[in-house]
Amino acid sequence: MKIENIKTLGELKKAGYKSKSIKDELRDNLIEKIKSKTTVFEGVHGYENTVIPELERAILSRHNINFLGLRGQAKTRLARLMLNLLDENIPVVEGSEINDDPLKPISRFATELIAEKGEDTPITWMHRSERFAEKLATPDVTVADIIGDVDPIKAANLKLSYADDRVIHYGMIPRANRCIFVINELPDLQARIQVTLFNILQEGDIQIRGFKLRLPLDMQFIFTANPEDYTNRGSIVTPLKDRIGSQILTHYPTDIETAKIITQQEAKSDGRQKESIYVPELAKDLLEQIVFEARESDYIDEKSGVSARLSITAFENLLSTAELRALKNGDDNTTVRLSDFLGIIPAITGKVELVYEGEQEGAAQVAYNLIGEAVKSLFPEFFPKVEKLKKQDEESPYDDIVSWFFNASEGFELLDGLRDKEYNALLDAVSPLDDLLAEHQPKLSKQESYFVKEFVLWALVEHKQLSKHRFTEGIQFKDPYGSFISGL
Repeated sequence: MKIENIKTLGELKKAGYKSKSIKDELRDNLIEKIKSKTTVFEGVHGYENTVIPELERAILSRHNINFLGLRGQAKTRLARLMLNLLDENIPVVEGSEINDDPLKPISRFATELIAEKGEDTPITWMHRSERFAEKLATPDVTVADIIGDVDPIKAANLKLSYADDRVIHYGMIPRANRCIFVINELPDLQARIQVTLFNILQEGDIQIRGFKLRLPLDMQFIFTANPEDYTNRGSIVTPLKDRIGSQILTHYPTDIETAKIITQQEAKSDGRQKESIYVPELAKDLLEQIVFEARESDYIDEKSGVSARLSITAFENLLSTAELRALKNGDDNTTVRLSDFLGIIPAITGKVELVYEGEQEGAAQVAYNLIGEAVKSLFPEFFPKVEKLKKQDEESPYDDIVSWFFNASEGFELLDGLRDKEYNALLDAVSPLDDLLAEHQPKLSKQESYFVKEFVLWALVEHKQLSKHRFTEGIQFKDPYGSFISGL
């Protein structure tokens, strides 16, 4: 159907166009995509066997949907991706405020225009990208905002009585007729405002200042809600909840590989950063492990959740930390170091809600501890487990490393601003590290090996085999008793 040639109601009928509700559009196009094995929700990872099948069932059932989950769980993204299931273009009565279907008009304007002009009624075409409306629920939202109100200026200009329905100024929901309409954070919407949604969902009625309007709006409603809001700020009133067809629970990624895919996809990095900064694979794993540790931390409010945006912004900060060092040193290229992870602390502190114990500890210290916990958790996946207690004559694969630090009376300092060549030379000086990597990680590239060497040192600190002291210009590693002897 060449829509550019169809400009009137008569031409639309002659072309054989048939009206279809938005829920039928979504259902039919989903069926086609499933049959052709086309990916429907591109860019959403980790939901393949959980959320997406539930969403597909809801669409096939023609349900209005509520996504229930913590922040940063792609609820709004899923809603926006549903646009891809709409028909590319639909006909609209030209000039209609509520996107009237030319074959099934519902507004007074459209019905009167069609009665007057008949087959010559002008129509326009609405692309699916225009068929999405979104409203963030806030306490100041009014019925007039979302449903509509009487417009005294319109009444005065048209010299109409307030009893005439032409004085109505439609709100966001009627104007989103034949569209996907999303209300984010639904529990934040006042109960009296939620009540106004009842008849719209069930019967298609809208009530404005006592007008008896029967507007069978054709809409796909999608709501999002955070479980925390049910106790902190409000709730979804029961009658409204009862009228929402499907409630779908979202969740965070369950494994590091999925989390890495999401972070790499969403992180906004400068093209020059990608070219000039090498990020070891272990560094990417460690970044995601920090987020996993945050979600399990006793210092962080579990009910509030830890958004996937934490790992995204932390990765951006990690790249920028390495880039800043390279810029100051006049280097064209550099590799991310474990000490660069101290640069992600501002990304962590702004993304987590601390419980009382966390407030006492301090946000920066909690973030710093998360890095250490992540190192400790990942370490056994690459190297033998560090035994807390061992027999006197029993050997450990880390004995030579610890002995090296006992003999290094001045300690071992890794300054933040070292050039890569100087940084590598310092780590090469700890010769037992080479032996450990040769035995347990022999396939590491030279570029990867330096990050892993520092990773080993951090892990031994976490297991109380070495001590570490952070000072203004860098980090100092010593034997496990170094901090006591020096009084640090």
